Amino acid sequence: MSNTDSKLQFIQEEIARLQAENLFINIRTMESAADGWMVVDGKRVLNFCTNNYLGLANHPRMRRAAQEAIDRWGVGPAAVRTIAGTTALHLELERRLAAFKGVEDALFVQSGFNANQAAIAPLVGKGDVIFSDRLNHASIIDGSRLSGAKIIVYEHCDPADAEAKIQQHLPQYRRGLLITDGVFSMDGDIAPLDRLYEVAEKHGVMTMVDDAHGEGVLGKGGRGIVDHFGLHGRFDVEIGTLSKAFGAVGGVIAGKKLIVDFIRQKARPFLFSSATTPADTAACLAAVDLLEESEELVTRLWENAVYLRDGLQKLGFDTGSSQTPIIPVMLGDAALTKRFSRRLFEEGVFAMGIGFPTVPQGLARIRVMNTAAHSRADLDLGVDVFARVGRELGVITSG
Repeated sequence: MSNTDSKLQFIQEEIARLQAENLFINIRTMESAADGWMVVDGKRVLNFCTNNYLGLANHPRMRRAAQEAIDRWGVGPAAVRTIAGTTALHLELERRLAAFKGVEDALFVQSGFNANQAAIAPLVGKGDVIFSDRLNHASIIDGSRLSGAKIIVYEHCDPADAEAKIQQHLPQYRRGLLITDGVFSMDGDIAPLDRLYEVAEKHGVMTMVDDAHGEGVLGKGGRGIVDHFGLHGRFDVEIGTLSKAFGAVGGVIAGKKLIVDFIRQKARPFLFSSATTPADTAACLAAVDLLEESEELVTRLWENAVYLRDGLQKLGFDTGSSQTPIIPVMLGDAALTKRFSRRLFEEGVFAMGIGFPTVPQGLARIRVMNTAAHSRADLDLGVDVFARVGRELGVITSG
């Protein structure tokens, strides 16, 4: 074995382990636009996989806005926002997002993942403490680690445990920040934001919520989890993404003007990475227009979610603790989950299996993402395929 082969042997061994434990990720290729139906690896399939909640990713007004922006502004900004990359489009989107969410100010960044990295470090650092939900998203975890603050994990959606941890640890640190996802992306449950706010406010702890799966889904006309709980002006920071319900790409940091202005001065992803493209920014503006004009898509999304969840539950599937259009079909075993997902695809339904480390060991599931782009006929077809595969693999006996 050569020195090159020897030094990379650990990679070969780790890949072999992942394959043996059914944890190796095989990446499929999308060959059409994100929509209710897609062409994936050469096969037309019913799409229960993307986060395209409102069906905006392939909406004609979104496409038109992006094309017109390219004609006027070109393809890319060629600069970071603080040097020569901030366009009138960026400022207009930030103004519109702040108005849509009912906050004082908003900052548009490259992605939801970047938004968490951008916002956390300016607010807390060495000598400070973060109180983080056990099931918070990887972007929160990484942003918290990069800040250098001490991370204290509280039990999932448990305000009493959060308060106990705050009482125990906050006196040892300069200041504290409580961070939670709004809608948890793997289970589809909703954080008790009102009770978490009460705990944080009682103890003088700053508050941040990642509303990635709540924007366009929860609240009046999709205005998000803070609107859902009526906490306007009280929650310090809202993190969002425009790559899910908004159908484009980008992240948003919204909240009190004092905080957002401070983050503009300090956030490394904002200061040292090129601005979002004109096409993406214009598409996001078109999405805000569509959401402000009508609640039809949000209403249809929730009607579809209720209909699909009821259909799966009546068959005997365990849909966990979901309260939102994220519907986990809990299977437990990683090998079974991979097999189930593969058989769904063979039967014309694209729904990926999710296993460790994305979810804990023993909690593998098929994550079903229905959208406003699906018709009732689509949902009926999906339920029929789940019934057929479920019976075949011994997951259910009815249906």
